[in-house]
Amino acid sequence: MNAQHYDVVIVGAGIAGSAMALALSGSGYRIALIEPQPLARRDLPVDAGVHNFDARVSALTPHSVRFLESLDAWAGVVGYRSCAYRHMTVWDAEGTGRIEFDAAELDVPALGHIVENRAIVDALLAKLHEAPDIHCLSPERVEACERLHDGRMSVRLESGAELEVELVVGADGAMSRIRELMAYTTREWDYGHRAIVATVALAESHQDTAWQRFLPTGPLALLPLPDGDDQHLCSIVWSLEEDLVDPLLALDDDAFCQELSAAFEQQLGGITAVSARFAFPLRQRHAVDYVQPGVALVADAAHTIHPLAGQGINLGLLDVEALAKELLRARAAGLSPGAEVVLARYQRQRKGENLLMMSAMDGFKRLFGERALPVRWLRNAGMRSVGAMAPLKRRLMRHAMGIGP
Repeated sequence: MNAQHYDVVIVGAGIAGSAMALALSGSGYRIALIEPQPLARRDLPVDAGVHNFDARVSALTPHSVRFLESLDAWAGVVGYRSCAYRHMTVWDAEGTGRIEFDAAELDVPALGHIVENRAIVDALLAKLHEAPDIHCLSPERVEACERLHDGRMSVRLESGAELEVELVVGADGAMSRIRELMAYTTREWDYGHRAIVATVALAESHQDTAWQRFLPTGPLALLPLPDGDDQHLCSIVWSLEEDLVDPLLALDDDAFCQELSAAFEQQLGGITAVSARFAFPLRQRHAVDYVQPGVALVADAAHTIHPLAGQGINLGLLDVEALAKELLRARAAGLSPGAEVVLARYQRQRKGENLLMMSAMDGFKRLFGERALPVRWLRNAGMRSVGAMAPLKRRLMRHAMGIGP
């Protein structure tokens, strides 16, 4: 069988992989996108009740929104539904430490947007179907990936098709097949926690606020969703020690709502209804290197992070944006997209930033899981101090939002 030739092959058509393909579209690159699931758009629910939202949502920063706008995909997201949040409240369950962030402090319309993951995927997929220079291979799985003697990459699919390419981009998630086939070294560990996700209804309005309470057993976040069907709705991400998860999942809806209301300190009148609940394990993973000659990893294939600050998708989109810019520069300079000098620039931009964020999130998780009285006193004093230091708080907000110093 004759091999098919491409400049860039992207493995994985989730948010990161689809965004990567669209960012390169129109550049003159021959692009292939490989995805094991069919790339057919599905009808999204129009009803807005507690049972009609995706359990997995993302808190997109303004920078991520701008990147999706540059791909002409953001209009499709907000045309479905999203919720801009203008305020954030964070507090410690074991003390008086509390900090408030508000968009008005930066004179911006919102701190970010809460969006269902399926809405982002659908908006990107709609643009993929319009791009004549993106060759979508689905449903297809990668069977083998190896480096040829001339430095190019060979990708063999389960269907028997063979591709010869300049660059393979692994955008295939936390259990990346490309990372495994190319024998990347990773550093990883389990947190011993799982996160419960669901949609909940509240007795009172969420006030366009993202709420996060740090409990000794793990952080609880309530993220605002658009109101619908006369309900005030939020998405929850409740990180819990492993042995606490299954008993909560086994409760009926009323009992679960009571437990969640107690964990949330009966804020906003308490929880009145809940959708189906799901739980996933929390594991930190980081590739020692993101790149090899002819191969680059992005997003969850390169790093996974604790969800307590909702930064996973934003870090992934920053990876995609940085790699796409370097590949477009390479195209203009006549360099191969798989050249080591091209990929090294991408790694230098992203690896340090990602490690810094991952270390910070890991530190927060450990700090707020500590029950020793002196540590509890220090962290509560620290939260109060940061809240009182307006310049520092504004700087932290701008960094988290991706809008510069």
